[in-house]
Amino acid sequence: QVQLVESGGGLVQPGGSLRLSCAASGITFGLYTMGWYRQAPGKQRELVATITIGGSTNYADSVKGRFTISRDNAKKTVSLQMNSLKFEDTAFYFCNAKRISNHWGQGTQVTVSS
Repeated sequence: QVQLVESGGGLVQPGGSLRLSCAASGITFGLYTMGWYRQAPGKQRELVATITIGGSTNYADSVKGRFTISRDNAKKTVSLQMNSLKFEDTAFYFCNAKRISNHWGQGTQVTVSS
């Protein structure tokens, strides 16, 4: 049974930082491209960042230079360091594991508010 469990969300002021983590189980982690997506109220889910099995990263233009995705294959975790957070980063953030199939976590809320 595949499980992706996110943690680290919360309330932060604009300009602040948060670090999201996703712990995976039930998959051969090193064979999956891992990613973070987000969905704001009334909007479609969108890609935030992905990291391949080789460590190549891809970011949405809106987060480039502010967010950093990383993975630890030994611990089966993927993290998202979010700096210089903006109001528009407020969303529910989901962990994703993709190979042939797509797996999603339950998500964690990030709220940027003063």
